[in-house]
Amino acid sequence: MQCPGCSREMVAQTLEGHYGRPVQLDWCAGCGAFWFDTNESIALTPGSVLRLFTLIHEKPAEARPPLPDTLACPRCHVRLARTVDVQRGTRFHYFRCPGEHGRFITCGEFLREKNFVRPLAPAEMAELRRHVQMIQCSSCGAPVDLAAGSACSHCRAPVSMLDPNQVETVVRALKQAEERRKTEDPALAGRLAMDRLEVERLFRDHQSGWLDVSGPVGLVEAGIATVAGMLAALD
Repeated sequence: MQCPGCSREMVAQTLEGHYGRPVQLDWCAGCGAFWFDTNESIALTPGSVLRLFTLIHEKPAEARPPLPDTLACPRCHVRLARTVDVQRGTRFHYFRCPGEHGRFITCGEFLREKNFVRPLAPAEMAELRRHVQMIQCSSCGAPVDLAAGSACSHCRAPVSMLDPNQVETVVRALKQAEERRKTEDPALAGRLAMDRLEVERLFRDHQSGWLDVSGPVGLVEAGIATVAGMLAALD
C-alpha cells in the first residue's frame, strides 16, 4: 500500500489487539506515520501501544517536507478528511477516509492520542525560546518559528513535548494494564513499585537535559530516545 503522505510503499505490521484479535496497520518510514484500518488504533492492547512507541524510536522518520494539504485514501483514492478528536482532554488530529476505509495519523499525533505528549506551558515555551529559535513540527514536519508563535503554521498543532511525569504515569498504567490482561500475579504490586522507582531514577538522570537541542529538531523526537531507553531498562 502506498503512503498517502509521500507515496512510498508502507510496511505492514501485525500487533495484538484486545480479545486475541490481531490488529493490522501500515507504517511509513518516510513520513513517520501509520495507517489504521477503520478505528483499530483503539483496539490495540497496552503492550502493543508500548511496542509502537519502541518502533517509533527505532525507526525515526526521515527528514521530510511538510505533509501536502490534500491526502487521498490509499484504498479508494477519495480525499481524506482532516479530523480533530479529543482523548483524555488532549486534542489530536488525523486524516480519515469518508468511506470508512481507515485513517492516517503521524507518529506525533499518535503519541498525543495515547497521552504521551502535551503542549508546553507558557513558562516552558519562554524557556525554550531562550535556547532555540526554530524546531520541526512533530505532527507534520514543517519548520516552526518560535518567535512567530507557539503552534505550527502549517497544521496548527501546538508545540508539544514528552513530559517526564506524564510519561511515567502513562507507561506505568500501560504496563499494569498489560500485566493484568495476561495474568493475575500476586507479586505484581511489588514489581510495579520497583518499576516506578526505576522510572523516577531514569527521569532524574535525563529530564534536566531535555532542552539541550540544536538546529531544527522536534521536541517529541528529542524525548523519545530517553523514554525508549527507560522501557528497555524496565524489561
